[in-house]
Amino acid sequence: MLFMVIERFRNRDAKPIYRRLREKGRGMPDGLKYVGSWIEANFDRCFQLMECDDARLLQQWVAQWSDLVEFEIVPVVPSAETRETIEPLL
Repeated sequence: MLFMVIERFRNRDAKPIYRRLREKGRGMPDGLKYVGSWIEANFDRCFQLMECDDARLLQQWVAQWSDLVEFEIVPVVPSAETRETIEPLL
């Protein structure tokens, strides 16, 4: 499954996040795949696309970063796949 992870940097401060990332890496458990990310220009939020089959892997990863980031996790489906699902109903 794909998940859109919306991260809110505490105090809009990205430096502690990038410092930890540089020193320790993403800290993702095996089975959790990082697909890509985008950062707002004002450092308020980061949007990450993650992939895994077990939501507990996301929980493990979030627990390691929760001191620096607030998370919102939204399961998503690629639009091409959604179109295939909806097309027979049109």
